[in-house]
Amino acid sequence: MRALVTGGAGFIGSHLVDRLLAGGHQATVYDNLSTGRRRFLEGAATHAGFRLVEGDLLDAEALAAAVAGHDQVFHLAANADVRFGTLHPRRDLEQNTIGTWNVLEAMRAGGVRRIAFTSTGSVYGEPDVFPTPEGCPFPEQTSLYGASKAAAEGLLSAYCHGFGFEARVFRLVSALGERYQHGHVLDFMRKLRQDPAEIEVLGDGRQRKSYLYVKDVVEAMLVGVTRAEGAFVALNIGHEQHCTVDDSLGWITGHLGLAPKRRYTGGTRGWIGDSPFIHLDASRMRALGWSPTLTIREAVLRTVDDIQANPWLMTATTTDAAG
Repeated sequence: MRALVTGGAGFIGSHLVDRLLAGGHQATVYDNLSTGRRRFLEGAATHAGFRLVEGDLLDAEALAAAVAGHDQVFHLAANADVRFGTLHPRRDLEQNTIGTWNVLEAMRAGGVRRIAFTSTGSVYGEPDVFPTPEGCPFPEQTSLYGASKAAAEGLLSAYCHGFGFEARVFRLVSALGERYQHGHVLDFMRKLRQDPAEIEVLGDGRQRKSYLYVKDVVEAMLVGVTRAEGAFVALNIGHEQHCTVDDSLGWITGHLGLAPKRRYTGGTRGWIGDSPFIHLDASRMRALGWSPTLTIREAVLRTVDDIQANPWLMTATTTDAAG
């Protein structure tokens, strides 16, 4: 496989690149390094089949040149800043929707027809069915991030029908693990470093979430790309488990030997667009032979250990594609 990975210097993308190279494939990373990290690619850079192209999704000419010569695109580059999306609404449109259209046009120009796309469980908004299956109707969108990803999915399906593309759309829960740069574990650890005696919890702490270890996410993507059949196929990638925000905070503080007083901001949501319950039905993925290797608790603690080993992560300000 000659694969191009947009966002390949990011959290999930760099793990995917490592896995592709370990499997004997060629991997070209296309990344503007605004949130991606060169240090995440240090191992990949030792492989003869690796190449890094610094470029932006909005630079159509550079993107088309990078895509040419590949037979598979993994499109992970995106703005994943759900919490502060309303402060810069154009960012989701440009980086998630228009960026995806640019990728599709670059593929069309280069004769590349196979794409894997990291979407999100947020496209389901606040559904009535749990665990939520792929066939669940999309309700009102509750975040600009989810809306931009749903729009990108629409473009992908249209290109499958109009131009003979093959798309694998992966609707992810939030990923955890090594190289984690954005999300609740990092937020809690930053707060605990500032004040180990008291911690602010957004919402009421009873929001229920499902998470997944990053290497399990990558393995699911490769299983979906190689085993799923059809032109446009949407697959949920998630854990059969879920936990509350309070549960996760308890695991983190217990692992660190802390017992802070919890101060809740109140309400059932932590911010605009925060879904109070996310739990995806991943039975289609399991039918293809995939299953998670770590529990959610194990994934949370592995993330804590990696952040402790790499304290620079707590001072970095970045986001990465995730659920």
